[in-house]
Amino acid sequence: MRKTAHEERPVPEIKQSRLTMPMIVLRGVGVFPKMLVTFDVDRKASVSALNNANRHDRMVFLACLRDPMTDIPEEKDIHRIGVVCRIRQLLQQPGSSVCRVMLEGLFRASADEMHLDPKGYSVTVTIQEDLPERVSDARREALMRSSVSLYEEYLQLNGDFNPEQFISLFGNSSPSYVSDFLAQNIMFSPFQKQHLLEELHPCRRLTDINRFLSHELDIMNIEKELNDAAMESMNRGQREYYLREELKAIQSELGEDGPDDLEEYRKKVEALPVSDEIKDKLRKEVSHLSKQPFGSSEGALIRSYLDTCLELPWGKFTKETVDIQKARRILDRDHYGLEKVKERILEYLAVKHLAPEIKGGLICLAGAPGTGKTSIAMSVAKATNRKLVRISLGGVHDEADIRGHRKTYIGSMPGRIINAMVQAGSSNPLIVLDEIDKLGSDYRGDPAAALLEVLDPEQNSTFRDHFLEIPFDLSNVFFITTANNTATIPPALLDRMEVIELPSYTDEEKLQIAKRHLLPKQRKKHGLTSAQLKLQDNAVRAIITSYTRESGVRVLEREIARVCRKTAGGIAEEKFSSVTVKSENLADFLGSVKFKPDEKRLEDTVGLVRGLAWTSVGGEILDVEVAVVEGTGKLELTGNLGDVMKESAHAAVTCIRSRVKELGIDPDFYKTKDIHIHFPEGAIPKDGPSAGITMTVAMISALTGSPVRHDIAMTGEITLRGRVMAIGGLREKTMAALRNGVKTVILPADNESDLEEIDPLVRAKLSFIPVSTVDEVIPAALVHFHESGDGEKEHGTAETD
Repeated sequence: MRKTAHEERPVPEIKQSRLTMPMIVLRGVGVFPKMLVTFDVDRKASVSALNNANRHDRMVFLACLRDPMTDIPEEKDIHRIGVVCRIRQLLQQPGSSVCRVMLEGLFRASADEMHLDPKGYSVTVTIQEDLPERVSDARREALMRSSVSLYEEYLQLNGDFNPEQFISLFGNSSPSYVSDFLAQNIMFSPFQKQHLLEELHPCRRLTDINRFLSHELDIMNIEKELNDAAMESMNRGQREYYLREELKAIQSELGEDGPDDLEEYRKKVEALPVSDEIKDKLRKEVSHLSKQPFGSSEGALIRSYLDTCLELPWGKFTKETVDIQKARRILDRDHYGLEKVKERILEYLAVKHLAPEIKGGLICLAGAPGTGKTSIAMSVAKATNRKLVRISLGGVHDEADIRGHRKTYIGSMPGRIINAMVQAGSSNPLIVLDEIDKLGSDYRGDPAAALLEVLDPEQNSTFRDHFLEIPFDLSNVFFITTANNTATIPPALLDRMEVIELPSYTDEEKLQIAKRHLLPKQRKKHGLTSAQLKLQDNAVRAIITSYTRESGVRVLEREIARVCRKTAGGIAEEKFSSVTVKSENLADFLGSVKFKPDEKRLEDTVGLVRGLAWTSVGGEILDVEVAVVEGTGKLELTGNLGDVMKESAHAAVTCIRSRVKELGIDPDFYKTKDIHIHFPEGAIPKDGPSAGITMTVAMISALTGSPVRHDIAMTGEITLRGRVMAIGGLREKTMAALRNGVKTVILPADNESDLEEIDPLVRAKLSFIPVSTVDEVIPAALVHFHESGDGEKEHGTAETD
């Protein structure tokens, strides 16, 4: 080889930051500033660029291809960040076009303009200096020491440790030099080296090098362990023995079963605190596994079966607390109200304290969405010191989801109950079966029927999952189920539960829940303090009445979260440092009002009665309008009514016909008059019998011309003979009456005992008239309706007081 005659020419001093020079494009070979690199060049354009540089100032720009497989690069195929280098040595091999060049990296540079002339690439670059960093001297020193230490381990694993090189590196105090040295001398991937080249902060380069090098050391250690494991047992003269031992080492790394694993299975089976019947079953499975060839699908299924059986918490229990005072504090801390539910939980703990041998319980928490069913189950788990597992049953329509699949099926697995026991890790957890009223059933079976054995305390001590095929004791599990509507739960399943109704929250309860739980939770979630966001009580009340319409507090929490987000955004944009939300400025945070309150009626009106209805979001006022016109006796019903409501209207007409003499109504009204009954908000479906007396009074008012009191509301089912039957949802209905300015509520006498369940605030502000027949309703509801001397009813028009 022939050495060029330009090696001793001095390098010109760089005085400007923008330079034009030849460029060489590399395939994955990189150089860093202050480092040397030697490589062969055979591409004509690169050879030409080297010769041009060597004839002038020996400066050349090195850049790497994005994809090393690219043959003819375009500008988009080349990284913009590279290194300006000086040619230290250029050797031309005799009889060949290949050049060997030694380059010294000078500094980083960014390519501004590239000229990809096939006769020789050139580029205009801008010098990229290292950027200053706000890093303490101690952190800088720590990064350098860590990098050098990892490099030492890397060299030792590679077997080319050079003490002199290592000592000179350790004595260097420049993080820029140390990072570039390590990046140059460690076998990083081209992508990692390019990343380090483009990083202009030396300490960040050191941080990335530590991360890359740690990953590389992990891989090298694994390779070394595999090689050592194979070499320790290898007979150099026997190739077959070597291959078998290496296969054994690989299987060990992959976690495959060998003779040692089978013995481990046998030890675990013998150590289980279970009956001999179960042990015999598991012993047979281990014996069956030992006869399976490696990699067989049946062997994998048996291993999965054994792992599931051994993971079950056989005989493992958490120590259940029976401290009733502590349990009461936890329940009161986590939930406001719900006194009936809390008392039932405390009664269970009291019985457990007096009779420790009692098995697990079964409670069904039923109520509207957002009333705290799932969260109170979690609080019960804390209060009783049981492990908590939640199983969502909404939409489950396959029996195998509960009982599991038989092992004969491909992809078989245990059911949700057994999986919950494995997840809990104890035999006495609290399992929440959420949304049990939304179970489905189809040709794959009825999951509700599969739950009968799970929830029956007389049967679940020997629950058999189809996958396990061995009995497992569920009698110590405390089951809590939740439902929105118990009417859709199968009777046989409902019969096994103790149903506790979670009533709708009153506005006052929602206010206290928002102040004690929802607002602090959302403040913390959005990074706010109590000083940055204050929510006045009148603002919370306005959110409850004007932006939510629900029985629970889920939508209320979302609206409070919206206020927190608006506040966080304003603070981040420095519009304000803190804010106090009042009812007056609430629209700035939540927009216009979503639910306007019903207008309070100020006049007594003929044929217009206020009824009370229960919906999934609480109680509502349900107006009934009746118009009587000349006709042929047709009864028209509008307002999207269900069959039960239509039947109630026909029953009301018959009830009125039986009392035409007492009411002073034309006996032939059902032949000569058309009666139109309308329920406003016709887009909303309505059904149920509780509007019976409401429709009856409205029709009597329209037929007699006697106005109905504007401050009265009523609810009750009517019969043909005029009896008023009991209804449900009285608590929610009375709250709706209070919200809408009603002063008196007419209710069935059979519901008089339910008044004790009504909120005391509501009970204090309303008057209640219990009635047994429609004859007691009429004088209370109609204005100026009285008996004349001949026994007939007379009516007059409304008068102002």
